[in-house]
Amino acid sequence: MGKHKSHRQNKSIIFADMQTIPGSLRNKFDSIIFDLDGTLWDSTGNVALAWEKARQQVAFDVEPITRERVRSITGMAYDIIFEVLLPHMDLHQRNEFKAACAKSEIDTLNEIGGDLYPQLEETIRYLSERYKLYIVSNCQSGYIETFLSHCPVADHFLAHQCYGTKGQPKAENIKDIVRDHGLQRPVYVGDTVGDRDSATKAGVPFIFASYGFGKLDEGFIAEIDNLAGLQAVL
Repeated sequence: MGKHKSHRQNKSIIFADMQTIPGSLRNKFDSIIFDLDGTLWDSTGNVALAWEKARQQVAFDVEPITRERVRSITGMAYDIIFEVLLPHMDLHQRNEFKAACAKSEIDTLNEIGGDLYPQLEETIRYLSERYKLYIVSNCQSGYIETFLSHCPVADHFLAHQCYGTKGQPKAENIKDIVRDHGLQRPVYVGDTVGDRDSATKAGVPFIFASYGFGKLDEGFIAEIDNLAGLQAVL
């Protein structure tokens, strides 16, 4: 997946909204909740491939699905994705296509996965020695499990929650993880405006992964331009 770089280049860590120095966030949190797409891996190329397969299976016309189109909606709730991609399509046809895409996506990613971001394994091992780790994503049910099946450090994530589980907003899923696991001082790591806003609504501080799909100038306590930057921040 193409990465939107921050306007601040060649810095692995940038702190915002606070007077601080690298390392000063250490010991301030007891847990880290991660977004998935654009934060831990990039699956847009293979998702586009899967949705193209689904497009060939339906008996009505759908505009070709490209990686760029998938990238443009990454991070949205799964139902909203197809409303945005196909706003003029008949609701019955849209739901039929969504169901075909959902199945093809899981089947394809189970087989070939997505692109794990560099130094994911080392970073997660480092963080797991110091924090409890979780995942909250706006994806469909089964998607996080698919990621974990391709992740060499899957056992370091203690639990996860997604849009497909209850059909509720990401902020509520973050709250569920915090409440269900008794987290006292969590921090959320994500890459989009939606991630920041969800974390804020859930009352959880936000670290911005600028190597992902979004662009932000404010509303985060730290910015990293690669996943390994978390080792210096936390």
